[in-house]
Amino acid sequence: MNLSIVIPLLNEEDSLEELFSRIDKVCTTSSLSYEIWFVDDGSTDLSWSIIENMKVQHPQIHAIKFSRNYGKSQALHAAFERTNGNVVITMDADLQDFPEEIPELYNMVIHDNYDIVSGWKKKRFDNVMTKNIPSKLFNAAARKVSGVYLHDFNCGLKAYKRQVVKSVDVYGDMHRYIPVLAANAGFRRITEKEVQHQARPYGTSKFGTERFIRGFLDLVTLWFVSRFGGRPMHFFGAVGTLMFILGFLSALWLGISKLIDVARGIYGHLITNNPWFYIALTMMIMGTLLFVAGFLGEMIIRTNREHKNYTIDEVL
Repeated sequence: MNLSIVIPLLNEEDSLEELFSRIDKVCTTSSLSYEIWFVDDGSTDLSWSIIENMKVQHPQIHAIKFSRNYGKSQALHAAFERTNGNVVITMDADLQDFPEEIPELYNMVIHDNYDIVSGWKKKRFDNVMTKNIPSKLFNAAARKVSGVYLHDFNCGLKAYKRQVVKSVDVYGDMHRYIPVLAANAGFRRITEKEVQHQARPYGTSKFGTERFIRGFLDLVTLWFVSRFGGRPMHFFGAVGTLMFILGFLSALWLGISKLIDVARGIYGHLITNNPWFYIALTMMIMGTLLFVAGFLGEMIIRTNREHKNYTIDEVL
């Protein structure tokens, strides 16, 4: 199969039939065999009923229904496990992405041998203050921290080699960082393609400005995990050991100073009256705790395997 198209959705009843019609026309015209995986992420409207009706007439449609809203990353994870296409394309269900981009994205992966082709919404039709400006700041920070130079990490329209989606583990809110996760896994042929964007014709956005806050926090997590995720002791153990040594040396210096005072016949100066005593004690305690945190992290990595943090009600 040439293509697997993965479409997470939440309350998009008005756009689903038009979206499928456009995808089917594009793929048929380009002679691309394809399947579609809709993932209903806890919709409360008629989205699932519409998908069921479309499935009756179009066997290339498949769908997953979550028991409640779990998030886009979990939706992608569930679909990635089931895709069969040589190229996997993700896109949003709100018709802001253009299905007409699919053939070129496919060709860039197959013929130009890219691992990932990420869409770049250079011209956006979103609110400038709440979407465009925060998005530019977020993307600049993501480029700087991750070392993956894409203009638009948040664009839902992306194309992946099959091996990429089968290798990366998408969790939390990490869907926007799949290119970074892939790069860390060794898939370095990553590029971007300028894609069309339009204002949402139906409904309202499911993402508020808080997604940028979560995005920055996830970026910090990704930076840490990419460098120390496999060996947390390298971070916690090193920092903990350094703090413990500094605290111990400070306490040792206080003890030697006390002995020198006694040797000189100076009495009455209590070590506990010196603020350095408490600083040294605190550093030793924190150093020990950090070392233990690193040790526990190593143990967790060796004993804990990933588990699905979502519940599926139905699969079509």
